Amino acid sequence: MNWHIKRFNDLSNEELYRILQLRNQVFIIEQNCPYLDCDEKDFNAHHLFLEDEGQIAAYARILGKGVNYEEMCISRVVVNPIYRRQKLGVQLMTQAINFIENHFKETSIRISGQAYLLDFYQDLGFKRVSDEYLEDNIPHFEFLYKKRGC
Repeated sequence: MNWHIKRFNDLSNEELYRILQLRNQVFIIEQNCPYLDCDEKDFNAHHLFLEDEGQIAAYARILGKGVNYEEMCISRVVVNPIYRRQKLGVQLMTQAINFIENHFKETSIRISGQAYLLDFYQDLGFKRVSDEYLEDNIPHFEFLYKKRGC
């Protein structure tokens, strides 16, 4: 398994296809949530993914300041169903946080996360900063991460 982080124009056609396939499989089909996944934000994002023999095992999109929030943002966080229960979500988020801290020198990250993942995000250092709200009919919280010591 290999971690990759690429800008949109650096993704191969096959990588982009596999990423969109996974996002659609989980966010639209599995979660029964019809919405337009291709939202124009992919063009300027960094795409972090774990590849395993042509499969995308885990994926997250890193968005710059001012795109979703005033802070940097991690979105479209997903682990392929056949790779779940291997702690890849923790590895994925740790990779994304480290990339933002080291590459961009940013100390704050804001996300919108599904409510059932409250403990998962809090264990990673995110603090819940909103009341529960519905996003695409799924309960969510807004979370803020601040690098320790900042």
